[in-house]
Amino acid sequence: MIRQLPMRIRATHKSDVRTQFGALCYRVENGKVKILLITSRRSKRWIIPKGWPIDKLTPARSAAREAWEEAGVIGAAVNQCVGLYAYNKTSAQNGTLPCVVMVYPVRVKSLDPEFPEQNQRRVKWFSPKKAAARVVEPELARILRDFRPQQLR
Repeated sequence: MIRQLPMRIRATHKSDVRTQFGALCYRVENGKVKILLITSRRSKRWIIPKGWPIDKLTPARSAAREAWEEAGVIGAAVNQCVGLYAYNKTSAQNGTLPCVVMVYPVRVKSLDPEFPEQNQRRVKWFSPKKAAARVVEPELARILRDFRPQQLR
């Protein structure tokens, strides 16, 4: 079971916090778990695919859709949140928005070489330990490091 770390959310009011859904994309290779990370479009730092809720899709399916758009992931989403993390999203229109991301596992069957954001991001597989070391958010690092697919319901 993943132990949730306390989150730091910098918001003036609770209503300022936005929710996103993230995809912990993984595969099991020779008994070892590999986790897929992508680069952000602007800063090029390593992140997981994530985005806003999509109308008429469950949170897990929204996360899987983001994984396809941002990384070409073809796979099955698990309808079980494995953790939460907070970060500040910056945009030209809205400035800084505090966001809480609910993370859903997506078992990757294959990667489509053609996907909407293919020219804007890098995609790379890591061990859980190395993936955790590449991300900035401590809560996300804990989720990645402690992820065990065999614990999913």
